[in-house]
Amino acid sequence: MSGAAQRDGTEPIDGTAAETDDAAWTEADDRTPETLRWLHHKRQAHRSRRNRDMAVTGYAVALFAVGYGSTLGYRFVQRLGHLAAQDDTAEAIRRALPAVLVLLACALAVLAARDALWRGPVLVPRHDVGWLLSQPVRRERVLRPAFRLTALLMTVGGVLCAVGGAVLLRLIGLAELGPASSLWLPAGVCLPLLAATLALHVERGALSARWVRKLTPYAVLLLTLLAGQAALAATGRRSALVETVELWSGPWGWAAQPVLHAAGGRAAGWPLALALLLAGTAAAVAHAVGVVGTVPTRLLRARAATAATVASVLWSAELRVAKLAIDEALADGAPRIRRRLPLPRSRRLVVVWRDAVALLRAPGRAASAALWTVAAAGTAGLAVRLEGTTRVAVLAMALSLGWFAVGKLAETARLEADDVRRSSWSPSRLAASMVRHAIVPALVGAVFALLAAVPFALHGGGWALLLMPLCAPPFAAAAVLAAARGPVRTDLLSLGLVTPAGDASVFVFLLWYATPFLTAVASLTAGLGLSGALDPGAQAGAMLRPVGTAVGLTSALLFATVRRARKLHGPIG
Repeated sequence: MSGAAQRDGTEPIDGTAAETDDAAWTEADDRTPETLRWLHHKRQAHRSRRNRDMAVTGYAVALFAVGYGSTLGYRFVQRLGHLAAQDDTAEAIRRALPAVLVLLACALAVLAARDALWRGPVLVPRHDVGWLLSQPVRRERVLRPAFRLTALLMTVGGVLCAVGGAVLLRLIGLAELGPASSLWLPAGVCLPLLAATLALHVERGALSARWVRKLTPYAVLLLTLLAGQAALAATGRRSALVETVELWSGPWGWAAQPVLHAAGGRAAGWPLALALLLAGTAAAVAHAVGVVGTVPTRLLRARAATAATVASVLWSAELRVAKLAIDEALADGAPRIRRRLPLPRSRRLVVVWRDAVALLRAPGRAASAALWTVAAAGTAGLAVRLEGTTRVAVLAMALSLGWFAVGKLAETARLEADDVRRSSWSPSRLAASMVRHAIVPALVGAVFALLAAVPFALHGGGWALLLMPLCAPPFAAAAVLAAARGPVRTDLLSLGLVTPAGDASVFVFLLWYATPFLTAVASLTAGLGLSGALDPGAQAGAMLRPVGTAVGLTSALLFATVRRARKLHGPIG
């Protein structure tokens, strides 16, 4: 292979197909300094405009954060102070801290690897990929600034999170602010840099990307187990062996040990862990800087197109289009599962059959729904132990997680509503098809909820076998209603509703967008929280209100779905 081809990044990387270099060039043809100087001069006006726009955006965000976040922050600090005043709270947090820190570090790695499948740390504008990289310029001079910018932004975010973590430890009473800040700083700097290098490795190789797609479900399961370990540790059920393995098995544990030492935890070897963390980060960053120029142009072009699509539709509030673009990029190259079910004898079951087949061919949706269900069940278990308004708030959180679980199962309804011409094959009307799209999410969600309710029943909460599956049909109906909402009402963003706190148009838009979700969660929260069904020893009469709420809410949401679907349906052109 020629040296020019190697400089152009056309060699196979981790199994990627080689790209042909139609215009090989030599060192004598190198025009990198001249080209970059010319572009710097030509883009000066654009940079000034972009900097002004970013300054205005930053000012608006800061104003919003100060105006609305200061009150919330003050209340949070006051609440945290009351919790810290309790003797057992600080000790519970100290016990859970090892698992929590490892969980956060592993979650950062998973997010960075998944982000690299559609965007990555080396994100070059489309015009640079299409024109600049085809010129006789050195690729590393073009790609390294993009990687440095991403690494810098991630590091700044990590440092801010480290400062926030130190402040939390100070407010809880586990450490002084100065020592906590200095011992949080290595994690805040090194973990983002390691995440950036991991993302670069995933971005530049098709083999690495395939492994990320295969291992993502197991990584999410690991994160769930770490969350469960943290919850058990907070109650005093810890395993010293498991924590030792976690703290010495990799950078996720090395970064946690200085923080544990600051909080008074068991971390006798934290200086060695800190040295390993710094050495590993330095080696990873040096390797990343050396290989950043080998990212294939084909992958850069695909990621630039996806990022441009997502950015453009986000400004128009088309969140669904952005999600589809990201999902398409995440699934690129993934093997397709071909599973079948026997054809139904009745044409009225065709929609249900298609939904079931689609769910079988996308097991990731079912796995994601199961994980959301487990999270909802755990939060509901916490709500049962509480009282008063705190119970209602935690119950609403649990129901929100349940909404996300069932919503993961209703993707076929969203695809049907994205383009109503897809329903032209169906012998029934679009409104009837949309109602039938709620059957599979309701049934599968009820099965998941029933399985999640078994531990409650074994510990004396037999009514959970009724109440938890009862929430699935309203959530399925709400998910289908959200799918049939129609085009995004961007006109609601410019209503001009001036208030002393600013323009309230954005809140009207958010209310319109989240109406199905808010209706389902608020109604079920009221039906469950105010009926006494969550109280110990609840009688059968306390179940009437939740059952009536679920039945009435499901009927109302399906009725609204029919009305909206009729407005969506039009002549097929």
